[in-house]
Amino acid sequence: MKKTIFTFAIVALLASCQSAPEGETAATAEKQEAATGTGNVYNVDKTASTVSFVGSKPVGTHMGDFLLSEGSFTINEGNITAGNFSIDINSMKITDKEIDAESAGKLQGHLLSPDFFDAAKFGTAKFEITSCVALTGDSTATHTIGGNLTLKDSTKNVTFPAKVTLSDKGATATADFNIDRTQWGLFYGNDKSLGDKFIYPEVKIKFNIVANK
Repeated sequence: MKKTIFTFAIVALLASCQSAPEGETAATAEKQEAATGTGNVYNVDKTASTVSFVGSKPVGTHMGDFLLSEGSFTINEGNITAGNFSIDINSMKITDKEIDAESAGKLQGHLLSPDFFDAAKFGTAKFEITSCVALTGDSTATHTIGGNLTLKDSTKNVTFPAKVTLSDKGATATADFNIDRTQWGLFYGNDKSLGDKFIYPEVKIKFNIVANK
């Protein structure tokens, strides 16, 4: 009986352990020249657009959303030829499924502190498109997008698959990919010797960008 209880305890412990967020990791390179293109300009709908994140450690997962402060796409002949948007870091909202208001406030405060985003100094993150190439034969993505992602005072180019929908009235772009936060200088907790307090360097980023003509 004791052996059975012990076995169940081990299974429960393993089930409770978290791993790094699943998903495709964006290819990362040095900053590149932003795309410049002609065409119709679609302004980002700040009320309908969000940028989300998922971070994890061995004992849990944290999620949150950011709002956009500005942005636009330039579209010509059914393709995005240029674009950029700015992310309001101070708009962060914790979206963990089971968290009370006090804990959410403490987590938000820590993430906005110099340990992570240092929002008092770097209140805006940015993304500017460097390339947008149409895909064929992919059921989940329509384009491969490359862009310069600026977090704090670091800028890296990331390339990832995205689903882009264009019409005469608007455009939407959704994407879901992982980055290694340490490449942008976010090192806090990135030491496996910390045990349960270790925070995986991989962070999932989700774009849901809506723009109107």
